[in-house]
Formats: sequence, structure tokens, C-alpha cells
Amino acid sequence: MAPGSEKIRILIVDDIPETRENVRKLLAFEGDIEVVGVAGTGREAIQLARDLKPHIIMMDINMPDMDGITAVETIMRESTLAQVIMMSVQSEADYLRRSMLAGARDFLTKPFTGEDLVSTIRRVHRMGQSRAANLPVSAPVAAHTQAGRGGPPVAAPHFKRDGSIIVVFGPKGGIGVTTIAVNLAVALRQRPDASVLLIDGSLQFGDVSVLLNLPPGRNITDLVETISDLDPDSIDTITLSHTSGVKVVLAPPRPEMADLLQPDHLKRILEEVRSGYDFVVVDTATVINDMVLTALDLADRIVLVATPDIPAIKNAKLFFEITDALNYPPNKIMLAVNKIDRRTGITAQMIEDNIKHAVIAQIPLDEVTVLNSINRGVPFMQDSKTKPVAVALQQLADRIVAEFQKSADDLVGAEEPGKKKTSLFR
Repeated sequence: MAPGSEKIRILIVDDIPETRENVRKLLAFEGDIEVVGVAGTGREAIQLARDLKPHIIMMDINMPDMDGITAVETIMRESTLAQVIMMSVQSEADYLRRSMLAGARDFLTKPFTGEDLVSTIRRVHRMGQSRAANLPVSAPVAAHTQAGRGGPPVAAPHFKRDGSIIVVFGPKGGIGVTTIAVNLAVALRQRPDASVLLIDGSLQFGDVSVLLNLPPGRNITDLVETISDLDPDSIDTITLSHTSGVKVVLAPPRPEMADLLQPDHLKRILEEVRSGYDFVVVDTATVINDMVLTALDLADRIVLVATPDIPAIKNAKLFFEITDALNYPPNKIMLAVNKIDRRTGITAQMIEDNIKHAVIAQIPLDEVTVLNSINRGVPFMQDSKTKPVAVALQQLADRIVAEFQKSADDLVGAEEPGKKKTSLFR
């Protein structure tokens, strides 16, 4: 641990004394980690979280007076900076989902090794620091949370207008997320003087190279070795140029190489590239993990893709529950319904009524155009711009630009009354 740096403060919560002591022993020899308290019940955990203000709470799910998930929900309402790692002897998907909805950042299945425990704590702590640096908070809240951790009050962060990060995410596979990300990037690039970077963030099985007919070559993992010295020149060495004018950063060519890139690496890359492009479009995998959460946290807008079928609608609704728990502002998420077809019997209005969120884009089903585009490696926004599916994507791009322009204009008006409003593009 660097001299003067703060230790990671841990609160251990488990109703079994032996488990609490075992976790404490596993952490005893870690110089950067300090166990500041233990609790045997959910109610005790809530009080200690208030008093001790730990960075990380190790929380057991099954406890007699108040289960861990209920305790986490209460703690998350009171503290936006405490990070929770759930512990359980059970690893069913329902436990994972409920833990995430409650606000937990990771999940350890008992028994776990000391290496797994320590690496998870450090990773979640890094993610917590990233979220604290990126989440907009009011000055009073910032002062309170920083003072509670032993530091001086800090002012709310000043808004900096760089390029805009747009993350395209789908909570279900096979719904056209990559197709939308690729064609959205091309649609944005067709605006006058707009610079666009497309990043394939589906690291294990990315398909951006296929949809753009780009040869395999350098990819995002090539930035890992020089991540501490990242600059525009090093990023340029791994970007490919597409005929549409979009610059592209590819995913690694083999699934096992995805592990080379860590959430901190992605955060550093996104922070660097946003200063060099008007729009950065990020395609993502159909999973919510630390890597995807890093992109979602940094996004200015999230295009949530759904399709008019019950599983996709159900998953989209769950995604909104998760983003509510993460305190994302409602306007950060733009719901786009892909493959709209009157024959399905499910309309956009029905989806709005079920999810309780406006549908801002309806992209019609056009299997022939889309499949031809994919198989040829030519985005339909390039050579089929008059097709209804392309028109819908252009309208989505226009909507995104309009929202960013309004935000920029509002910012200028609020900070410097009477100043002439500037264009979104530099």
C-alpha cells in the first residue's frame, strides 16, 4: 500500500461467529485492508454501517432477524458509497439477481478462498472509487460523504463537456444490440463534421468486426500494457478506419483474451477517448458485470434494446429496476424496441404500459435488409438508407443528438446567462 493511502475498511456481517472469525483471519495479513467491525444480524449491520462508514460490507444473505438483502436495501438508501459483497452457500440465479437489485456489487459463494475474497474486495473497492468519481452529487451530499470518511468537504463536480458516450445494451441475447450499435455509429457519423468512435465492448464474442467486414488485427487489449501512459496517439495505433468514416476499436479475437482487460482499464480508455470524439458508441455483452457497469456508469446515454416478446420485456423491466437501484437519472436510458412487427400482437404502447418507461425508438422488423447487411459486412445505414429500418435508426440518432444539444445549451444558459449557445460539435 502506498504511504499515506487509506486502508479499505471492512464490515463483516454473518450470524455464525465462526464464519465472521474465519473471514477476519483471511484478511488479517493484508496491509491495505482493515476489518473495522463485525455484526451478527441485519439490524446490527445497518447501525454499524451508519457508525463506522465502511468502504466494503461483507453481507451474508441468510440471517434470522433480517435477511441480508433487506439489510442491504436499507444501507443503500442511506449511503451511496458503501459497496456490498454478498455471501451465501447458495449460488442460484435468483439470489444473484435479488442481490444485485438490492445494490450489491459482487457475490461470493461459500466456501471461498482467501485469494478470491481479497481480489473481490479490491476489485469492488476500485469500482466504488470509480463510481464516486463519476456519479454527480450535490455539494451538501458530497461534503457529507467525504467528511464521513475522514476527509474535508468537497464541492460538487463541475460538468465538463467532452464527447458523448452512448452505451448500447440488451438484457437478452439475439435482439440485435450489435446491429443497432454499428448502424447507430454510422448514422451519427453522417452528421456534418461529426467524429465517431465505435468500441466493441462485447469482449468474449464481439461481432463488430464481422458486421463491418474488418480484418482481425490490433484490439482493445493491446492498450493494457501502456494503460498508465494512455494518450490519443496510443489509441490511434489500435483503431481501424471504416469506409463510413467511423473509427473502430475491436474486441480481442479469442474469448480467453477478454480477461486481460479489467474494469479500471476500460474506465481509463473511455475517459481518454471521449475527449477526442464527438460520439463514442459502445457495444456491450448481454450480462451485467463490473465491466459492463463501468461502461454504464460512464455513459451519457444508454440505449436499452428490447424486442416485442415477453422474455425481452421482462428483462428490460428488470434492467430498469437495477438502474433505479444504481440511482441513474431516468433520462439517461433511452428505450428502443427492435423488430417491431404488427403480427406479434405486442405494440410499443403495450411495452410502455408494462415497463412504465417511454419508448423513444421503434425499429421495424426487416429480416431481408438486416441479414443481407450482416452477411455482406455493410451497414444498412450506408447502402439502404431509405429502408424503414434505416430511417428508424436515423431518427434514433437525431433524437440522441437533440438531447445532447439541449443539455449543452441548458448548461451554457445556466452557467453564463446571455452567452451565445454553441454547437454540440467542436
